[in-house]
Amino acid sequence: MITAIVLISAESDRIPETAQELADIKGVAEVYSCAGDVDLIAVVRVRDHEEIAEVVTGRINKTAGVLRTATHIAFKSYSRADVEAGFSIGE
Repeated sequence: MITAIVLISAESDRIPETAQELADIKGVAEVYSCAGDVDLIAVVRVRDHEEIAEVVTGRINKTAGVLRTATHIAFKSYSRADVEAGFSIGE
């Protein structure tokens, strides 16, 4: 499974509607509204890179209210348990 984090700038008057439309896209696992440099963050989880291209450029970028996106591909996931286990080696 490939995870991509998509930072989204959106029209301010459409953020709730845009977020819901994004959340309904197949391959979009989660959508967060946030403060800071971007308005929304979408977490995309798909099987291959071709699906990322389809979800981001074919669906997310064409969603009403989306102004621009920046996509980051995740290489490895670190959970709190993984990090704590790494520091407890040898104890």
